[in-house]
Amino acid sequence: MSGRNLRFTLAAWLFVAYLVAVILFGAYVRISHSGDGCGSNWPTCHGDIVPASPSTATLVEFTHRVTSGLCGLLGLGLLGWAWRLHGTGTVTRAVALTVVFILIEGAIGAGLVLGELVGDDDSVARAVVIALHLANTLALTAFASLAAWRSSRPGPISFLSRRRAVFAFGIVAVVATSATGAVTALGDTLFPREVSIGPGLLAEVGSDLSAGNHFLVRLRVLHPALALAAAGYLLWLLGPEADRNVWAKAAMYLVAAQVSVGFLSIALSAPAWVQIVHLLAAHAVWIALILAAASLAPRGAVLRA
Repeated sequence: MSGRNLRFTLAAWLFVAYLVAVILFGAYVRISHSGDGCGSNWPTCHGDIVPASPSTATLVEFTHRVTSGLCGLLGLGLLGWAWRLHGTGTVTRAVALTVVFILIEGAIGAGLVLGELVGDDDSVARAVVIALHLANTLALTAFASLAAWRSSRPGPISFLSRRRAVFAFGIVAVVATSATGAVTALGDTLFPREVSIGPGLLAEVGSDLSAGNHFLVRLRVLHPALALAAAGYLLWLLGPEADRNVWAKAAMYLVAAQVSVGFLSIALSAPAWVQIVHLLAAHAVWIALILAAASLAPRGAVLRA
């Protein structure tokens, strides 16, 4: 690989890391109830470009807006760089799609603020938009990761047609699991509780499902059930590929780690730091799965990432 390509690949992976960091910070905005820190104003903050004497919530929300805006600027810079190095090839198209999804992400964020679906709002609309928000972050990290990976690997991406459907189902399962996880995390933030792991756990689950509870409380049981089913499917899916595909092996270990963090979150009643670690692990699983699917090799071949 030439020096120019090596520098681009490094910059592309750093961009992926920055995107994930901003996504995690967005979760902290929700956890800290700072989503309304700039009021219902966007793109200004309480009507100001730079807020004067900001409260803690305002500072958190404003910082998130600034770091999110930098995603777009960095993405455009990376797109120009990709164009010079790779023309209109796969890398450039992947970066372009990343930028598109960053713009959509900004629009969703603006909609949350302008629609006042932030802070302590517990509406169905907020839950739906939060799920879409998470799905969009998966799309942009997927294309950003593909661009970084592809920039160091010449040649066609080998999606095998006979494996494409089962991998596609695994990808859809992760998106669905992550979207329900986002809604569950919202419920944990707005309706915190103490969970007792033991004989009383089933009684607590039954209590959560009571028709008198808020829908965010009743949906708590959906995410763990879906997550366990998706984890089992992914382990079955990735197992045959693990010896030949380093990304598949990484995804398997990350799935196991993610399930462990999920149980820890339940046991500790979803404290802020565990929610953030859980989200980080989810994106790590996602990136590894996407790259495992993109790097499928013919039977008998050995793949090195």
